[in-house]
Amino acid sequence: MSTPTPTPCANCQRLQAEVDDLRAQLGQLQAQFAQLQAQLACAGKDSSTSSKPPSSDIVKPPKPPPPPGQSKRRRGGQPGHPRHQRAPFPPELLSADPFDYRLDVCPDCGGRLADTGFAPRVVQQVELEAVPLRIEEHRLHETYCPHCGAFPQAALPQAVHNGGLVGPRLTALVAYLKGVCHASYSTVRKFLRDVIGLSISRGQLAKVIGKVTEALEGPYHELLESLPGEDRLNVDETGHKVNGEHWWTWCFRASLYTLFKIDPTRSADVLIGVLGAEFDGVLGCDCFSAYRRYMREFGVTLQFCLAHLIRDVKFLLTLPDPRVRAYGERLREALRQLFVVFHQRGCVSEAQLHTRLEAARAEVLRQARTDVPAGKQAQALAARLAKYGAAYFTFVTTPGVEPTNNLAEQAIRFVVIDRHITQGTRSAAGNRWCERIWSVIATCAQQGKSVLGYLEAAVRACFTGGEAPSLLATEGR
Repeated sequence: MSTPTPTPCANCQRLQAEVDDLRAQLGQLQAQFAQLQAQLACAGKDSSTSSKPPSSDIVKPPKPPPPPGQSKRRRGGQPGHPRHQRAPFPPELLSADPFDYRLDVCPDCGGRLADTGFAPRVVQQVELEAVPLRIEEHRLHETYCPHCGAFPQAALPQAVHNGGLVGPRLTALVAYLKGVCHASYSTVRKFLRDVIGLSISRGQLAKVIGKVTEALEGPYHELLESLPGEDRLNVDETGHKVNGEHWWTWCFRASLYTLFKIDPTRSADVLIGVLGAEFDGVLGCDCFSAYRRYMREFGVTLQFCLAHLIRDVKFLLTLPDPRVRAYGERLREALRQLFVVFHQRGCVSEAQLHTRLEAARAEVLRQARTDVPAGKQAQALAARLAKYGAAYFTFVTTPGVEPTNNLAEQAIRFVVIDRHITQGTRSAAGNRWCERIWSVIATCAQQGKSVLGYLEAAVRACFTGGEAPSLLATEGR
C-alpha cells in the first residue's frame, strides 16, 4: 500500500515548526554570545577601566601615535627644555683644600704655557670614608660600706641604660633600613656587618625595633587623637597579612600628616572608632559600603572619588551593547566638561566657577538618568548616581575639597610595596611597628622632614626619658 503524499498545508506547517525551532536556538545562542561578551569585557578590565592597580595590567596597550605633524618623542631631554645641572658643593663643605692641576709645557710643541685668566674647570667628587664607629665602655664599680655591710653600685646614665648595646643614632639607622628601605632583619644584619663592621644578632635587632616602636608611641597617638578634629580627610584601605590571615591597613591622610592603622575588619566600625560619631569634616573616599554606612548612620559629609566613577564609565565603553556604549560616551563627555570647568580655577572668579560647576554637575546627573539602557552595568551605575550622586560633587559646594581620592591612594602606595616585599606581619608588636613607622615616613614626606633625623630625635628623647618631637606641624613651619 503506497504512502499518501503530504498536502501542501502539512509541508508548510512542518517547515514553520523547523523555522520556529531554529529561531529559538538562534535566540539562545545570541543570549549566550552576549553573556560571553560581557564576561570577556569584565575579564579584560585593567587599571583604566576599574580600580585595579597598574601593576595588574599584564599586557599594556601600545602607546598612541604622536599627533599629525609631530615626530615621535625621543628619550632624554627635549628640545627647548632648560638644562638641569647639579649645584656644586660650597667651599665650607670641602674636606680638604682644592687640588690644582696645571700644564707648564705645551704637549704639542714643547713651548712654555701662559695662563688664560679664565676660571678653571671644576670637578667635585664625593667618596665614602671608613664608617666611624664610636665604641664606649661604661663600668659600674662595686663598693663596700664597712658601717652597714651594703654593696652599693653606681647607676648608669639613663640614655646608656635604656639604649643598651646600640646607641640612638645607630638605632635610628636600623629603623630607617627596616622601615624606609623595606629591609629584612637578615639584610640589616648584612649591612651592619659589611658596611659598618658590626656583627649583631637578629634577636638584638628585634629589640632595637621594639625600642623605636616605643619611642614613636606618643607622636602616633597624638596624630590619632587629632584626626576627629580635621576638616578635610582622605581615607583608603588595602589588604594586609597577619600570620597569613587577611587584615586591613587603613590610611587617614590630613593636610599635614598621615596615619596608618592595621585592623582585622574593613567595616565602618573602624571609621567610628577612629573618627567618632560626630566627625564634622569632609571625608574623601571611594564608594565602598563602609563609607556609605558611616554617611547613612551619622550624616557625615563624603566626597566620593570621581576618578573611580570615570573608570566605571570607561568600562561601559568596552561592553558589546551599542546602547550601553552610547550611554557611557554621553556620561564620559559630561564628566570631561565638568573637569574642563574645574581646571579653570584661578582663571575666573569664584562666583563664575561655582555657577559653571553647578551647571556641569547638573548635566552629569541628567545624562545619568536619561535613556538608561537595560544592561546590568548601566542600570547599576545609574542607580548609584541617583542615590549617591550628591556625594560625588561635594567639591562643587565646599571649597578646598578635591574631587578625587588621589591623596590617600598615593600615600598608601608605599604600604602596598612594603606588603609585597615583607609579606605582612606576624604579631601585635609587628602591627604597632608598621603603623608607627609608616605614619612617620608619610608625615615626614608631607612636611619635607628627614625621616632619619626625626627617628634619631625621637629615640634620643626616649632614651633620656623625654618626650619625642611632635609630628603635628603648623602651617607656618
